[in-house]
Amino acid sequence: MDNQNSHTPKSIHGTWSSRWTFILAATGSAVGLGNIWKFPYIAGENGGGAFVLVYLLCIAIVGIPIMMAEVFLGRNARRNPVNAVEVFTRQSGASHNWRYIGVMGVIAGLLIMSFYSVVAGWALHYVFASISGTFTDISAAGSDAFFGGLLGDPKALLGWHSTFTLMTFIIVASGVSKGLGAVAKYMMPFLFLALAVLLVYGFLAGNFKAGVMFLFTPNFSALTGDSILIAMGHAFFTLSLGMGAIMAYGAYMPSSANIGKTILTVGILDTLVALVAGLAIFPIVFANPTIEVGAGPGLLFVSLPIAFGSMPLGLLIGTLFFALVAVAAWSSAVSLIEPAIAWLIENKGWKRIKAAGIVAGCCWLLGLLTVASFGPLAEFKPAWLLYFTPFDFFDFLTSQIMLPLGGVLIALLVAWKAPAALLQKEFGFKSQKTQTLLLFLLRFVSPTLVLLIMAIKLFETLSQLGA
Repeated sequence: MDNQNSHTPKSIHGTWSSRWTFILAATGSAVGLGNIWKFPYIAGENGGGAFVLVYLLCIAIVGIPIMMAEVFLGRNARRNPVNAVEVFTRQSGASHNWRYIGVMGVIAGLLIMSFYSVVAGWALHYVFASISGTFTDISAAGSDAFFGGLLGDPKALLGWHSTFTLMTFIIVASGVSKGLGAVAKYMMPFLFLALAVLLVYGFLAGNFKAGVMFLFTPNFSALTGDSILIAMGHAFFTLSLGMGAIMAYGAYMPSSANIGKTILTVGILDTLVALVAGLAIFPIVFANPTIEVGAGPGLLFVSLPIAFGSMPLGLLIGTLFFALVAVAAWSSAVSLIEPAIAWLIENKGWKRIKAAGIVAGCCWLLGLLTVASFGPLAEFKPAWLLYFTPFDFFDFLTSQIMLPLGGVLIALLVAWKAPAALLQKEFGFKSQKTQTLLLFLLRFVSPTLVLLIMAIKLFETLSQLGA
């Protein structure tokens, strides 16, 4: 437990044992399928090094400022996101209605968990498939058929969805120190070690030079306006912003930890994981001329099994890779449902195990709609869902509306309503210039860029539906 001073409220859930425990837990929340799966393929589709440079800039001016605002709200109140915003409104004299930011974030986390657990289940399935030698010398048609077979098997999807949900429940039911702290203590070291092994393997068995050149040589001719929007969007989503997860984790943050330096460290670690994942994956891709660099989402579940199946030690390395994907998803899933659990404990007085069971159970039930979005029922797209499948609709609702809107509102609330004394107390600014820069980014830059992404993506999606 952290020794709180007399002016800082205590979290009834406990606090992280140290600043580094928070850093690793928050990094675990941020590092998920977006780093291991999405970043390599969107970098591949958008010109490599030039995209990486834009992405790093977006992390600095969009992601980190909003993440700092979320942690500020959480640590200030030592409460779940709904109550944390409510406490802040009383301190700042802001409207009581701002608390709906927290409500929206908690709901978004639950919706994301409902389909995230299904996708994470694919990774679990691939771990066991790799162990059994399924991918040894597999052809492109065979790999495509294997993935298609999984998506078309509702029983398999249900089984892995249930398994992953149970795994997440076990962690969150164990509490902040023993459960969530385990993410920092065990999962993150495994994740870093697995990435290091895959990096060495890519260096020894893959075309490492081509991978490095592709990822770090700026090709600005391949950088389009859409590429910049994708970089901004991924910079926002990769840090788990707008869903209450980081605010909830901030409530457990030691009062002695410097928010700015701590969040900067989390941002750096999250970015390093994405870059190392790219350095591990691209050499393997370039060593296999049959695989497209910009292969899209299929790079993970269709193309890479082909590569692992034809390379030395491919069975072992492929198993390790999919275990890495599963653990990254697991560490993120824990943070998705923690805000709702914390709210039930604080507001309803429930025991943690009961709250965790109810929340995980609701996510599991809702996830059945995602399971039904594949296979025989995939063509069922009711008009009231704008002709989305439930999976597509939940993804659209959370990623294109709820999360960016939540992030923008958090930035504006903190930047325009926070009393100067409260900002100084939580951030401990040593320079007025630092405070001015942060407030400028939160008031104008970050919200403008996020709203821009939100508006363009909404227009694109609705235009496609209209077509």
